Order: sequence, then C-alpha cells, then structure tokens
Amino acid sequence: MGDTFAPLAHPAFRWLLAARFTTLAGSAMAPIALAFAVLDITSSVTSLGIVVASRSLTNVVFLLWGGVVADRLPRHLVLAGSCALSCLSQAVIATLVLTGSASITWFAVLAAVNGMSSAFSLPASAALVPQTVPADLRVQANALLRLGVNTAMIGGASLGGLLIAFTGPGWGLAVDALSFALAGVFFSLVRVPGVAAERKPSVLAELKVGWTEFVARRWVWIVVVAFTFVNAAMAGGVMVLGPVLADTTFGRETWGLVVAAQIAGMLAGTVAAIRIKVRRQLLLGVSCVASFALLPVAMVVHPHPWLLLVASFLGGLCLEQFGVAWHVALQNHVPADRLARVYSYDMLGSLVAIPLAQLAIGPLSHTFGISAMLLGCAAVHLIATFVMVTSRSVRSVENVDTVRV
Repeated sequence: MGDTFAPLAHPAFRWLLAARFTTLAGSAMAPIALAFAVLDITSSVTSLGIVVASRSLTNVVFLLWGGVVADRLPRHLVLAGSCALSCLSQAVIATLVLTGSASITWFAVLAAVNGMSSAFSLPASAALVPQTVPADLRVQANALLRLGVNTAMIGGASLGGLLIAFTGPGWGLAVDALSFALAGVFFSLVRVPGVAAERKPSVLAELKVGWTEFVARRWVWIVVVAFTFVNAAMAGGVMVLGPVLADTTFGRETWGLVVAAQIAGMLAGTVAAIRIKVRRQLLLGVSCVASFALLPVAMVVHPHPWLLLVASFLGGLCLEQFGVAWHVALQNHVPADRLARVYSYDMLGSLVAIPLAQLAIGPLSHTFGISAMLLGCAAVHLIATFVMVTSRSVRSVENVDTVRV
C-alpha cells in the first residue's frame, strides 16, 4: 500500500489531484443537469442532440490547437485559464436556467464555449501527469488520479441526481461553475520543471511532429480508431437516449443513480488496476471494452433499476482497466515534449464522431426506435473490442518505460 500512495509525496501531484477532484465533482452532475434542463424546455430528442453536439463539435475543432498550446506553454497555466472560461460559461447558463430565460439557442452557444475550453484542458491535463512524479510512479499516479476523479464523480453524480430531482437542473449547473473556479486556483499552484522541447517556427510544423509520433505506433491509432466508434455509441447513443428513456420509464432519480453506479464501478476498477500486475496491461484493458455493451442491452431487455445499476457498475469497473492501461502506455512510449500533441490526436480521433452521433440519434431513433438504436450501440462495443484484441501490435505493448522525462 505504501507504493500505491507514493505519488502523494510530491506537492505538484497533490495539487493536480486536488484540481482534478474538484472540477470533476461539479462536472459529474453537469451532463445530467443539462439534459434535463433541455428536456424541461422541449421533449425533443433532436433538440437535446443538437445541444450536446454543440459542445462536442467545438471540442473536436479546437483539440489539435489545444495540444500545441499545452506543449508550448506551462501546462498548469493552460489549465487554470481553461477553468476560468468554463466557470464563466457554466455560470451564465445556470443563471439563465434559474431565471427561466434559457432557450435552445443559448444552451447550444454556451455548450459550445464550454467544449472549446475543454479542448485546451484535456491534452494539458493528461500530459501534465508525468511531469509531477518520477517515471517509476506513473502507474500509481495515473491510478490515484482516476481513483480521486471517480470518487468525485460518484459523489457529484449521486448528489446531482438528487439535487436536480428536488430543486431543478439550474442548481446543478451552478455547482459545476463553482467547481471550475476552485479547480483553477488549484491548477495555478502546480509547480513542475519545464519540458525541454525543440520549438518549430509554426503551429503546422508542430502539428506535423505530433502526427508523426501518433502514426509511428500502430497500436496507438488502432485503439483510437476503435474508440471513435465506441465513444460515438456511448455518448451519442446511451447518454442521449438514457435521459429520454428515464423520463418515460424508470425516472430521473434512477438515471442519476445509474450514472453514479458506473462511476462506483470505475472507482472499484481503479483499485483493481493498482493491484493487478500484468506485463501486457493494454491488452487486458481493451478486452474489457466488451462490457460496455451490458448497459444498452439491459435498457432494452429488462430496464429495471437493479439490473441497470449492475450493468452500469460492471461497465465502469472494466472502463478503468482500459483507462489506466492507456495512459500508462502513452506516457511510457511517447516523448514528454510531444505527449500533449499525441494526446490531442488521440482525443480528436476518439471524439470526432460524437457530434455526428449526437445529431443523428434523434432522427434515427424516430425512424428505427430507441430499442434498435441501443442494441446497435451494444454491437458497436463488441465489434470494436474484437478489432483491438486481434491486433498483434496491441497485444504486444508492454509496461516498459522507453522514453526519458
């Protein structure tokens, strides 16, 4: 257990953990609050898809630029600035909801601003981790971060479901705004040595270097392509259709608990990832992706709360096996001065199909039915898992540090 908590001896890591914990505690309730705030104005699945797609679209558009900025500037300052912008956008949308002045247009615009801000924080946050601890503590550091984040998210999602059910979605969005403000302060306190990098004369030149690093490893782009479809099925299908199904069947409070159960599973999965010692951790992680099919199947076959909670918990537990393995693999095999750009290509590929899926899910569910779309999402998860585990390059990745921080 001593080795498990060894990263906490480093002040920079402690501040990073505090910042991630704080922002995710608020953000865990934001998707639930936003979905029901939109549904309170209009019961249209298409309108909800447009709002969530607005955030996803700007997130995708600005991700590559976010990766370049995170490799050029101090990453903790990039994160502090991103938190300030996210705080402002969430505070405005919360005010509009609480005063009854919100509209679909306002939802879409402010969601787009939040998505742009997130595009800068995602690669910066992931790439900052190896700067806060020695190389031999990366597994523990990534696991502890995910443990803290998942703890925050389970509390946030559980509280969010109850808060939204009894007081309305506006207060959930307000809490999210406050969490960004506090997290920005914590990020600004992270102190790490700079990463030596050979600067290029233009953004395009730096993007080209990042792309070269990204495609140089076959296992990287195979997993990213697979997750293009996995994330589209999850975010565009389950997370849009879930609130809609909740309104007509098992209730909003139950949906909040379903989200919380997934995060509880992620919490348990992080603990398991720390203790499971396998040389080919990435292979174990991608194999676990098949479990993502459990929740959409349960929603169709037997949408009773207990089964939804179990399916969601198992999906979360398996998700963490992949999450820890993926971050450790990238940090062990990609040079530190190019890591944020590789992360940005990873995130771009993983998220690029989400806006399209979110926009299409409404019309498709009207045409084919919600049940058919959920079963389709389950099939996507199974096919993606098959593609990853049958790749020799994915199976051969080992937990070996091949780069110097």
